[in-house]
Amino acid sequence: MPGMMDTVLNLGLNDQVVVGLAAKSGERFAYDSFRRFLDMFGDVVLGIPHAKFEEKLERMKESKGVKTTLRINCRSEKQLELAIEAVFDSWDSPRAIKYRSINQISGLKGTAVNIQCMVFGNMGDTSGTGVLFTRNPSTGEKKLYGEFLVNAQGEDVVAGIRTPEDLDTMKRLMPQAYAELVENCDILEAHYKDMMDIEFTVQEERLWMLQCRAGKRTGKGAVKIAVDMVSEGLVDKSTAIKMVEPQHLDQLLHPQFHDLSGYREKVVAKGLPASPGAAVGQVVFTAEEAEAWHAQGKNVILVRTETSPEDVGGMHAAEGILTARGGMTSHAAVVARGWGKCCIAGCSEIRVDENHKVLLIGDLAINEGEWISMNGTTGEVILGKQALAPPALSADLETFMSWADAVRRLKVMANADTPEDATAARKNGAEGIGLCRTEHMFFGADRIKAVRKMIMAVTTEQRKASLDVLLPYQRSDFEGIFRAMDGLPVTIRLLDPPLHEFLPEGDLDNIVQELAAETGMKEDLILSQIEKLSEVNPMLGFRGCRLGISYPELTEMQARAIFEAAASMQDQGVTVLPEIMVPLVGTPQELGHQVDVIRKVAKKVFVEKGHTVTYKVGTMIEIPRAALIADEKPFFLTDCGTSRVFSFGTNDLTQMTFGYSRDDVAKFLPMYLAKGILQHDPFEVLDQKGVGQLVKMATERGRAARPNLKVGVCGEHGGEPSSVAFFAEAGLDYVSCSPFRVPIARLAAAQVVIA
Repeated sequence: MPGMMDTVLNLGLNDQVVVGLAAKSGERFAYDSFRRFLDMFGDVVLGIPHAKFEEKLERMKESKGVKTTLRINCRSEKQLELAIEAVFDSWDSPRAIKYRSINQISGLKGTAVNIQCMVFGNMGDTSGTGVLFTRNPSTGEKKLYGEFLVNAQGEDVVAGIRTPEDLDTMKRLMPQAYAELVENCDILEAHYKDMMDIEFTVQEERLWMLQCRAGKRTGKGAVKIAVDMVSEGLVDKSTAIKMVEPQHLDQLLHPQFHDLSGYREKVVAKGLPASPGAAVGQVVFTAEEAEAWHAQGKNVILVRTETSPEDVGGMHAAEGILTARGGMTSHAAVVARGWGKCCIAGCSEIRVDENHKVLLIGDLAINEGEWISMNGTTGEVILGKQALAPPALSADLETFMSWADAVRRLKVMANADTPEDATAARKNGAEGIGLCRTEHMFFGADRIKAVRKMIMAVTTEQRKASLDVLLPYQRSDFEGIFRAMDGLPVTIRLLDPPLHEFLPEGDLDNIVQELAAETGMKEDLILSQIEKLSEVNPMLGFRGCRLGISYPELTEMQARAIFEAAASMQDQGVTVLPEIMVPLVGTPQELGHQVDVIRKVAKKVFVEKGHTVTYKVGTMIEIPRAALIADEKPFFLTDCGTSRVFSFGTNDLTQMTFGYSRDDVAKFLPMYLAKGILQHDPFEVLDQKGVGQLVKMATERGRAARPNLKVGVCGEHGGEPSSVAFFAEAGLDYVSCSPFRVPIARLAAAQVVIA
């Protein structure tokens, strides 16, 4: 890159200095490239807004008749020194800190600087620059995928300053250099055994390879590339398994548009399909707005003229990204593909008016907050909200997952509360249900009234009467789940949350009036019951096994529903393997009490049905004390094998270990993450040093008392890749996660074995 005069470095950008630049003889550079260089150096190194350069240079160009080129021949050691310092300083810039946080990059000491001579693609029509992938990063197709600009520098391509052309332009104008490029691509793929991202320059018909690295790709592209490279003999299956990131599979499980033909009349613009998938959201125009709106629970589309690294926070928060400029390898496109975000780039039909917060497409004006939809596969921008549908999984994915399943030792189950959830989980490869949350069955319109009557009941008889209404609903739900999971274990957690979660929302007067209308009880009696149930900290109060011990009839109803459903399905030829989990256990006596209730109900039902059902009873390890005493009786009564299953509820275990309320942690957690007090949100990524040690300790102590103890995890961490790796290394039998994260956990479990 050419030097600049010290006078320019000192901001002496007056007409006299600019004329001096124009008058100097030396190497030839395109005006646009030189202007971009001034912008870059002033902006990145010196922090000068690029508008100041635009104003001075345009004035100079007009007054001195300079239309296309400038001749300069200036050198400055000071420029080099400042550029090096700028690179080092960039490590602690807000955008770099945000990027490392988003991508969970920690523990690095800093960045390095390489200094080298450059070649120039802006030496005329025999020169050019380009960026390519050796395979299509969106689809995985084995075909060069990239862009080329004649008489330009690399920054012109990646920054989206000019909309580039495809590689056919290079093939037509510079056939010899193109042929050499193709040959080099084959050599690089064979050497690195991966799809490569390559930057290159042609200087006066001679090809120069500037840089190569493993290319970022979409989930679809990653799977196809891995499968194809095994077929081509480039890599073995173990290597292929490592080539696909668990997050890639997450992309494949994102929804697509339900009806591709139904929105054709609402397509208002079309750009480059930079990152596939579908996105629906409200329009925002700055990264800051995207983050703020996302924090409020809103889905947003970030619309920009072009993106830059400063926008990464908003890009990550957005459902999709739409830019007016840039190509398939622009900043927006590359970052979006790496994150699996839907992105449309180079949409020249749109104009972004950030000042007035409006998106202009011809005569159409779309204001901030209005809804648009994006098809990142076709590049279509669609007016309004479009319906989304689950994606279709490819044969390549099925092949790839079969390789992962052959390697992993950790079983992957699913959290599912309905027959529909169970069916979806099984389709995604779940080996059973690791958590069925029975409370989720109580919120239907036809059930919630009975639940509220049960809560407001004054006597045991009143409570039982309400539970009798709920029994057939629970039984029917369990029958559907057992049928869907025929032959696979189903872990059912007894009622866990505080009872206030089932009451109506609103102020106290409205709650009392609504409950009086539903139950027929007097308002003063309802108010008295509410006051009795009132708690300062409900999540540490009357919930979990404490409910079943206080109201054994509640445990009896749920146990009866489970055993009657199991017996009924068994009569129909379905293989049922129920496992009943007692939640929030802190003492062996709590577990013993609930197990006695469950056993008595089981005996009654088996007598009534004329046959037995094999079942297990286990405990949820959610309280640190339970982890510490995991080898004590009656955790391991020998007469009936009271607890043969441990299931770590890592959501509550994290809450109680840290002393962080899950409901209130958002008030301070962002600051903790920003200041480096915490490296990750502990409710997303397992705290291996603290909570993880409790998991390991309880597993070791439990198996010391009962070697055949089954141990698993059913918290949100069961689908997070690094947490899954920890559980596998700790020797657990299974993890359980949401149905759509099952493939992610399957891959993570395989990769830890290979590693």
